[in-house]
Amino acid sequence: MRIGPHTLSSNLFLSPLAGYTNLPMRLTLRELGGLGWATTDLVNARSLIERNRTALKLVESCEEDRPLAIQLFGSVPEEMRDAAVICQEIGVQSVDINMGCPVKKVVKIGGGSAMMTELAKTAALVRGMIAAVKIPITAKMRLGWDDDNLTAPDLARVLEGEGVAAIFVHGRTRAQGFSGQVNLAGIRSVVQAVKTIPVIGNGDVTTPGSAKHMQDETGCAGVSIGRGAFYDPWIFRRTDHLLRTGELLPEPSFEERVRVMRRHFGRYCEFYGEEKGAKHFRKVAPWYAKRFGPARPFKAKIIMITSRADFETAIAEYREWRAQFCDEHGALRAQYRPGPMVASFMRNPDDPVFTRESIPVPKGPVETW
Repeated sequence: MRIGPHTLSSNLFLSPLAGYTNLPMRLTLRELGGLGWATTDLVNARSLIERNRTALKLVESCEEDRPLAIQLFGSVPEEMRDAAVICQEIGVQSVDINMGCPVKKVVKIGGGSAMMTELAKTAALVRGMIAAVKIPITAKMRLGWDDDNLTAPDLARVLEGEGVAAIFVHGRTRAQGFSGQVNLAGIRSVVQAVKTIPVIGNGDVTTPGSAKHMQDETGCAGVSIGRGAFYDPWIFRRTDHLLRTGELLPEPSFEERVRVMRRHFGRYCEFYGEEKGAKHFRKVAPWYAKRFGPARPFKAKIIMITSRADFETAIAEYREWRAQFCDEHGALRAQYRPGPMVASFMRNPDDPVFTRESIPVPKGPVETW
């Protein structure tokens, strides 16, 4: 798998999740293995040019956070061009253009999904960015504005002609938002529309089995995972192993989940400072708890933490409470284990493929921009 001059360790990608795919999360996922390429949260091009504090925090990175793309959104060609130059100077491996965000506050300025409605204008913007930098430019899009305007194949052809290095396509329209089912045939049509560049599929990939299913059904060169990684940080390692060997690795134990959650939390404290990091982590920890089994007291406690000490107290008290649901070996008794919602396309009976409804869209800062 290659993006421009870069050879990837796997064909698995981390999709941007506004408010979540920050440096602490990216480093945690990379450490677990299987992740070939990561992208930052979407960043306002103008804010980056103005050196806005929030924008600079979004693009903050380190040597261990490679390869990395910065995802930009905006509709002013000069701003997108200048922001791409800044990204190159920062030292990232690529710039990704957001052409898929359905949120009104992004679309109303001509960014996100709105870029799929004016192909000539979008092509000119992309042309200017490619001419300004030496690093690869990629594009993330949806299938189109709505079911009557499925412009993704045409746009992909145009962008390939302009020189983009890869296309990421979410298998829904802007009108769908995150509702309904991903249209795999729609992703396949984008794959078939281009000649040489890789197309990476995205949407409702929540288990190793659903990643394999998407690749088998669409012919996409790789798979990009967003909410699935938020729900299950081990999804890249397990998916990569499945695609390479055909073997499905077991899910991590409770102790492993706690270890990684603690590691993730520690990075939040280092990145934001202890108090602010603890407060930000309140929205992350409950997602780990979704696979703990009975966890109501933990969820109630963790959303109140303000320090490392509070975090450790919440874990210690939860361990003691959780013991009543475990056998003599410390494993949850069968009746208390999390029960998956199984999708109709599940290929492996040991691989729980969760439906979209089981993983809601995490609320992020985009809604309040």
